[in-house]
Amino acid sequence: MADKVIMLGNEAIARGAYEAGVKVSSAYPGTPSTEISEYLVQYKEDVYEEWAPNEKVAAEVAVGASISGVRSMACMKHVGLNVAADPLYSVSYMGVNGGLVLVVADDPGLYSSQNEQDTRMVARAAQIPVIEPSDSAEAKDFFKAAFELSERFDRPFIFRTTTRLAHSQGLVELQERVEMSDKPYEKNIRKNVMMPGNAKLRHVEIEKRNLELAEAANTLPLNTVEMNDTAIGVITSGIPYQYVKEALPNASVLKLGMVNPLPKKLIREFAEKVETLYIVEELDPVIEEQVKSWGIRAIGKDIFTVQGEYSANMLRKAILKEELELKSPAEAPQRPPILCPGCPHRSVYHVLNKLKLHAAGDIGCYTLGAVAPLSVVDTTMCMGSSISTLHGMEKAKGREYIKDWVAVIGDSTFLHTGVNSLMNMVYNHATGTVLILDNSTTGMTGHQDHAATGKTLQGDPTYAIDIPALCKAMGVKNVVEVNAFDIALLEKTVKEELEKEEVSVIITKSPCVLLDKSKKPLYIAHPDKCKKCGMCMKPGCPAMTRNVDGTIHIDDTMCTGCGLCETLCKFEAIELVKAGE
Repeated sequence: MADKVIMLGNEAIARGAYEAGVKVSSAYPGTPSTEISEYLVQYKEDVYEEWAPNEKVAAEVAVGASISGVRSMACMKHVGLNVAADPLYSVSYMGVNGGLVLVVADDPGLYSSQNEQDTRMVARAAQIPVIEPSDSAEAKDFFKAAFELSERFDRPFIFRTTTRLAHSQGLVELQERVEMSDKPYEKNIRKNVMMPGNAKLRHVEIEKRNLELAEAANTLPLNTVEMNDTAIGVITSGIPYQYVKEALPNASVLKLGMVNPLPKKLIREFAEKVETLYIVEELDPVIEEQVKSWGIRAIGKDIFTVQGEYSANMLRKAILKEELELKSPAEAPQRPPILCPGCPHRSVYHVLNKLKLHAAGDIGCYTLGAVAPLSVVDTTMCMGSSISTLHGMEKAKGREYIKDWVAVIGDSTFLHTGVNSLMNMVYNHATGTVLILDNSTTGMTGHQDHAATGKTLQGDPTYAIDIPALCKAMGVKNVVEVNAFDIALLEKTVKEELEKEEVSVIITKSPCVLLDKSKKPLYIAHPDKCKKCGMCMKPGCPAMTRNVDGTIHIDDTMCTGCGLCETLCKFEAIELVKAGE
């Protein structure tokens, strides 16, 4: 009898990849998809896993493995799919050899993302089939099915998950790994070389394949009908299915496991059996618009929101018109996200704030430089955009305009998409100053390695990209490395580089404080020496508070011993009392 264990959705996907016989996986860390690769690495004897510098590269690695004849996958979050869009649209025409699945994690509710885009919309545009599970058990089983369908219909698949599914738990039945024989590689220029003449023919072929898949969807076990009371019928998929079953236990439900292409015949038959049809889907009306275009009457976004996550209570109120007697949520004090105590970014932003500089920001922990009291970051758009944004400002307003601007970007993000942006600055005669905040990890998603850390996802030592040398190789003459906590030298360096009439790169190097698990130094504040000037409070370290009389107190459970406060105190009121180990 097979073992049953409790698994998170991401863990179940990793298990599904293992059981499906996947041999190659490439990914870039992005919440809520990151843990898939971290769980998958436990199977490294059978599956090769890697961190790629970005999602485009990850997708192309997976495509290459598929062409060679093995089952392969790439993982990313929804905005990462934008970075991978170029290969996505072309591999849609090419098809597969070994099964190919891209896992894409959407984020309804914006728990860790800059937008709330719906991957199903992108998939429809790229004509890519989409499978969506509703719990951990389906996450594992549907993932295996995705590879079978990929090979059966010669189509790459997107496996759509969401934050709620990725991080919720469910019971999963473990099975043995299926050892897939490598499919033979056959040279096929017409199929695999996407120049116009070939692509035109492949477009015809994929339209045919999509029609075949749409027809098969009517009988695929991924799509299930649960006929109960026919007064209310609901078409749904993914996590919203759980809310439907809780709020409307007696309703008839058509649960779609494949959400692109839709099973038109199955949907029409279901709709004819129920009196009132509702379509419950988070984010965009992807299912609803197609169903209504077929002349089927249904209720959807006219009573449901296109924003955020749904809930059982929301459905009770919208469909059943119930007036729910819910307790008001406790008015807990707000706790906005902040940089950790001892974060090297805090000292950098303190200097930039002191110099009254604006920063074009990027995606990472350092985005928190936008909030008080640091309030330095003025813009954040997408990975790698900080450098290009600064460049655009200079070309629009001139050199003098950006003398009080810098671009800030992390080490992992710089390698992701910042390299091309810096190259563009050099190539097009820019003069801006770029700060690469190198904390030796991909911090925001939980400390994953990258190409400059010297270690692979599988834990093997490897060559660490030399970021200063890389910048110089692109033609940046002014490349300076500074300890992030040496605020006097950092301030001097920033001033000097801003005055130069050519591109400058300042690399503020200090590891993320959470990487070092040894005992940290400890500082204390002496109230009798404190002048209540508040200088040490300006960086906004959460370990520091004021006593009732206005003097400073340092919480010894939070202090990480970075020493920034001691550097700022001119009255020796802050003392190092315990060295680190």
